[in-house]
Amino acid sequence: MKKSIAGIRKEYMLAELLEAEVNSDPIIQFDQWLSEALKSNVPEPNAMTLATSTFEGKPSARILLLKGVDESGFAFFTNYESRKSKQIIQNPFGALVFFWSELERQVRIEGKIVRMSSKESDRYFKTRPIGSKIGAWASPQSQVIPNRRYLENLKSDYQEEFSNREINRPDNWGGYLLQPSLIEFWQGRPDRLHDRIQYRLENEEWIIERLAP
Repeated sequence: MKKSIAGIRKEYMLAELLEAEVNSDPIIQFDQWLSEALKSNVPEPNAMTLATSTFEGKPSARILLLKGVDESGFAFFTNYESRKSKQIIQNPFGALVFFWSELERQVRIEGKIVRMSSKESDRYFKTRPIGSKIGAWASPQSQVIPNRRYLENLKSDYQEEFSNREINRPDNWGGYLLQPSLIEFWQGRPDRLHDRIQYRLENEEWIIERLAP
């Protein structure tokens, strides 16, 4: 018999999360949790859900990879003609979610998304593997294509084009920063009484608050 979805349940048992023990800076606190996820061999600990929306408020979300984080924000890279990029132009506010199930932890981040400078995008692009560089040129991201062969042919064409020269960054590809105004750290606890510690930016200062689960 197929198990009822409503009956799927996990009891959370790991450590508590207390206001007195978190760092006053949410970026440092995030770095600590990300480091612990790395040490715990969580699969793709930098995987995150990015939610964006149109000017009408119609949302969409997808998984992508965090490529950097510091006081300026959370960095990711994409095609500027992709669906997410078009939505960012319409509505520059978005949200990120990290979920590390092995640690029973979740981090939610909300803020404004801004485009990185060309120099910053160039700097990151140079670190990408050759295949990923070619992929950035070959993929008309989010556009309808006739079949897989069409994409493979584009890849082959660009491999030939760049066979004897440096692969530069396409003008329609680069980075964004989500500048956080709210960051919430969630720790699973027994009986669904989870710990939720929220950092809210107010007058350029982070206010730490506890939320009911």
